[in-house]
Amino acid sequence: MDVEQGHGVSELFKAQCHLYKHIYYFIESMSLKCALQLGIPDAIQKNNRPITLQQLVSALNIPESKADFLQRLMRILEHTGFFDTVKIHDNQEGVEEGYVLTPSSKLLLKDSPTSLSPAVLAMLDPVLMNPWFSLGEWIQGKERTPFETYHGMSFGEYEKRNLKFINNLNEGMASDSKLVSLVVKEHKEIFESVNSLVDVGGGTGTLARSLADAYPHLKCTVLDLPQVVANLPESENLKFAGGDMFKSIPSTDAIIIKV
Repeated sequence: MDVEQGHGVSELFKAQCHLYKHIYYFIESMSLKCALQLGIPDAIQKNNRPITLQQLVSALNIPESKADFLQRLMRILEHTGFFDTVKIHDNQEGVEEGYVLTPSSKLLLKDSPTSLSPAVLAMLDPVLMNPWFSLGEWIQGKERTPFETYHGMSFGEYEKRNLKFINNLNEGMASDSKLVSLVVKEHKEIFESVNSLVDVGGGTGTLARSLADAYPHLKCTVLDLPQVVANLPESENLKFAGGDMFKSIPSTDAIIIKV
């Protein structure tokens, strides 16, 4: 690259911007997680009208000394499409704005039947995030997964020792499955010719149960670790099987692996 020419300098700065954009992408994910931890979407919804920054500070019981930092957080979340602002009224200092929800943040409301808050918090759990820091070490090593490289044990073994983590993960996957179920019910032709199906890693069976209800002829089996599927209620066309998907999967017409 010839930086002595104008176009060379321009390309250099474009490359730098591209690089920095990817370096700081994590800020968007962490800001989203912070919004859920603080309960921002629910606070806006509960207000029943656009909420000002000061009203949000009060609703979230945030120290006044952190108001400026909350504003910066909201600016990031507005930029990434999770919140929007509307003009409320004019005051002595100018036009005052209030925050409102967007279609994306409406999916984060805790009491909504389509809430994806559990899925977001589960996927952004340090247990799942930290193994990414071991990606290079894993590629050079002999462990089967980056998870094993970082935690010193397999994912299945970690689940056995950390009940709270697996419960949160299953809750997150179940919330995601509820949305997938809505799509399935609108496109019943997908499974009309299938007689049996195994949902691999299906957790507590939210998706499989929806399929079993939508297709009475379909024999559904949920395969997951024994501690996950133990004592879950079954039906005539919904069964649970404890096992390891890396070792064997029950014979079936179709397999679903939803991530």
